[in-house]
Amino acid sequence: MQEGGRLGIVVAGSLTEGLKVRLDAGTSVEEMRVGKFVKIRGEQHDFFCLVTDVQLAAANPRVLADPPAEDEALLRAALAGTQTYGLLHVEPRLMLARAADVGAAAELVPQPVKTIPTHFSTAFVASEADFERVFGAEAPGRFAIGEPLDMAVPIRLNLRRFVERSNGVFGKSGTGKSFLTRLLLCGIIQHRVAANLIFDMHSEYGWEAHTEEQGIRAKGLKQLFRGQVFIYTLDPKSARTRGVPYDGEVRIGLEEITLDDIALLHDELRLHPTAVESGSLVVQQHGDRWLPELLAMDGDALRAFCERHGANVQSLSALRRKLQAHVASLPFVAERGHGLDEIVKRLEQGQHVVLEFGQHRRLLPYMLVANIITRLIHGRWIDKTERYLHSQDESQRPQPLMITIEEAHRFLNPEAARQTTFGTIAREMRKFFVTLLVVDQRPSGIDPEVLSQLGTRITAQLNDERDIEAIFTGVAGGSKLRQMLTSLDSREQALILGHAVPLPVMFRVRKYDEALYAALDPFGAQRALAHAGSAPPGASLAPAEPPEPDNVVEFPRPRVSLPDGNRARAYDELFPE
Repeated sequence: MQEGGRLGIVVAGSLTEGLKVRLDAGTSVEEMRVGKFVKIRGEQHDFFCLVTDVQLAAANPRVLADPPAEDEALLRAALAGTQTYGLLHVEPRLMLARAADVGAAAELVPQPVKTIPTHFSTAFVASEADFERVFGAEAPGRFAIGEPLDMAVPIRLNLRRFVERSNGVFGKSGTGKSFLTRLLLCGIIQHRVAANLIFDMHSEYGWEAHTEEQGIRAKGLKQLFRGQVFIYTLDPKSARTRGVPYDGEVRIGLEEITLDDIALLHDELRLHPTAVESGSLVVQQHGDRWLPELLAMDGDALRAFCERHGANVQSLSALRRKLQAHVASLPFVAERGHGLDEIVKRLEQGQHVVLEFGQHRRLLPYMLVANIITRLIHGRWIDKTERYLHSQDESQRPQPLMITIEEAHRFLNPEAARQTTFGTIAREMRKFFVTLLVVDQRPSGIDPEVLSQLGTRITAQLNDERDIEAIFTGVAGGSKLRQMLTSLDSREQALILGHAVPLPVMFRVRKYDEALYAALDPFGAQRALAHAGSAPPGASLAPAEPPEPDNVVEFPRPRVSLPDGNRARAYDELFPE
C-alpha cells in the first residue's frame, strides 16, 4: 500500500469513543495494525488519528450464518467489500487546519481534538508530509529517535520539551533500555539542550560496551563527543583494566554522608527502625561529624554515650557495626572527599559527566553515592535558581541539568520518594532546572505520584500486568494504549507518549550503529577524507556546529592549530587519546 493511499470512509463514532472507518473493498484488513496512523480529511480540518482496534464486520449477519467454503474463491471475492468488510477503530489525536483554509502560519500548528469529521469523510494512510507537520521537520532541538513500525519516516523528539520535565525509560530486561537511553543522551548532547550526569552502574554509557550481537561493540558517549563528555570513576583499577581513559577519581568523605543517606539503605543494611532513631542522637551531638565520631567509639565510649543521651545500646551498637562493615569499608569512602566539586563545576559549564562504579555494582554503593551527589547538586541548583529569580539576569540562569539513574524504583518507591532528593526532583519538575531520566524494568515499584509527574515515557516490552498498569498512571486514555504496548516485539520497538511528542506512537528504535556515529560526528565526511589521506587542498576540518565558548578556564582543553601548508592532519592526530 502506498503512503497516503485511501483506506475507506468514516461511518460512525463520537469524540469520546473514537471513530469507525469502513475499509474500501480493495483494502486488505491484514495490512492494518494497531498503532498505525491515519489521516481523515474533514470539511475544514485534517484529523491525525491512531488505529486502536481492527474488526471484521458484515452488512448482513445471515451471510456469516452460511459462510462460503474455502474453495469458493469467486463467492468470497464477491462478498468482500459489499457484504463483509473490515472496520477500523481510530482515535483522533490532533486537528490540523488546511493550509489553503487559513491565513496565518500559526494556525497551521496541530491543535487538540475538540470535534470530529462528518459522516463519509475519507480516511488515508498518513504520509511523510503529515508526519513532518505533526512531529516537526529537521531543525535544532529535534532529534530522530526512530521510525513508525510500518513506515520509513523519522519520528523527531522535541528535546527542549523533553528536558523540561523528568522522564522515564522502561522495559523488561533484554529489550534494549540502555541503548535507547544512550540514544536519547546522544541527542541531548549533540543539540546542547542540557548538561547530563549519568550514574553508570554497569559501565555502559561512558566508554564502549558489548552488544548482544557477536563481536560488535557500541561506542560510548566519550568516544562520540570528545571534549564534551568526561568520565569519573569510583574504581580506577577497573577503569585501567578495561582501558577506559577516565578524567578523575571520586572519593566520598565520611562527613558527606548524612543519616538520611543511611536510612535509604535500611533494606540493604537490614537495619532495625530504632537504629536510625539512635543515630539521630549522634547527629544532634556531633553534626556533620556524626559518622566518624560514631565509628571512633569503642564499647565503653558507646555505652557512656547511650547513658548520657538515652540511646538504645543494642541499636546504636548494631548501627555502628554495620556502618563499619558495609559503608566505611568501601574503597571509595575516605576521611576526606575528593572529585565532587570538580564534577559540579563541569555540569555548571554545560559539560557532561559519566560516573562509573566499576566493580562496585551492588545496590548499596550505587544508592549511597547517587543519593549523596544528587543531594549536593540539587542544593547548588536551588541556590543558583534563587539568585537568578532575584536578579532576573539571564547570565545567571542555571544550566539545565538532567540526571540519569538506573534501578530507579530503589530511589523512588513510595517510602523512599518522600525522603530522597530524587523524589523531590521528580515532583518539582523544572522548578529548579534539574530533571531526572529514570531507567527501570519495574515501573510498578515507583511511587504513583512520581510516575504521574513524568513528562515523557518511553516504554519497551513489558509483561507484568502491574508494570503495564503503572506505565499509564495519570495518562488520559491509557486503557486504549495498553493493547499497543502489549503488541510490541521484545527488541528494537518502543512506545513513546507524553510532553515531548504531540501524540503516542509505536516506533522502531533508531539503530545505534555506524550510521548514527556518522550523523553525530561533527567532522563528517571531512574526517573520512583525512583518514583516507585524500583531503583536497584547503579542506576544512572545522566542526559543523559552533565551537564551545572560550570562557571555560577551570578545565582547559587542548587547542587545535591549523597545520602548515595545505596538509590535512588526521583526526586522531588532532585529538589523541
